[in-house]
Amino acid sequence: MKNKVLLTSAVTGAGDTMKKNPHVPVTPKEIAESAIESAKAGATVAHVHARDPKTGGISHNLEHYREIVDRIRESETDVIINITSGGGGDFIPSLNTPAAGGDGTDIQTPAERHEPVGELLPEMCTLDCGSTNFGNMIYMSPTDWLRDQAKLIQESGVKPELECFDTGHIRFANQLVEEGLIDGDPMYQFCLGIPWGAAADAETMLYMKNRIPEKAHWSAFGIGRMQMPMASQAAMLGGNIRVGLEDNIYLSKGVVARNEQLVDKAVTMLRGLDLEPMTPQEAREYYNLRNPHGGK
Repeated sequence: MKNKVLLTSAVTGAGDTMKKNPHVPVTPKEIAESAIESAKAGATVAHVHARDPKTGGISHNLEHYREIVDRIRESETDVIINITSGGGGDFIPSLNTPAAGGDGTDIQTPAERHEPVGELLPEMCTLDCGSTNFGNMIYMSPTDWLRDQAKLIQESGVKPELECFDTGHIRFANQLVEEGLIDGDPMYQFCLGIPWGAAADAETMLYMKNRIPEKAHWSAFGIGRMQMPMASQAAMLGGNIRVGLEDNIYLSKGVVARNEQLVDKAVTMLRGLDLEPMTPQEAREYYNLRNPHGGK
């Protein structure tokens, strides 16, 4: 796969971004269509969250995920599906009862977080490798919960993408690998620029790259205006890249984007570096991903 890069489109996320950009997909139909259009533009992977069609907020409803996955799989456009397993980790302490979550808290057990992955069996899923201050809330993933989640993912045959929002997450992801909870060559995702995790700069990316196992694969993304600079930096350092409306809603200053436009911009950047995005089938074979129709 020399000169080939895994290009992920993170199509929607769970943030309150729809008010700023009307192109952020909300319904299962919109999310699936945006994933398909991203693939037509050159994306190898569609990373999907589900949203509540009525409120636009995060949804853990299995049927919302099922509709997204079914629509993508039934289309004539091939793309690898990567489902989040990081939902249900938001903890907002209450000053009155600090041991309990306040308004906006949304915590799921490892089994609940895994349910869409175990039921729908995408090729890939994310696994957030630690807790972190996430803006003004805490994203909570205790280590024993993560071990349980890693075991469930391993049993499903889905390939986890080990999401690391800070340098300590790299250490714990490495620990999961050492404990035999990650099959094959591990895949890491460096999540950069989120307050208050690892910074979105070349020094931090290189630091994280240098601390993963020799046979590991890696990708990186930056948020907001750092999306394309971090994609370019990752590609030049031999990593994979991620763009999309989950992480950045603008095509340029003041110009709201569609996912396929961000993918097209990334493809143009890659070609300027004499690189090309992998096709979904090339990536399935290279990374030994499960067949979307069952098995390896």
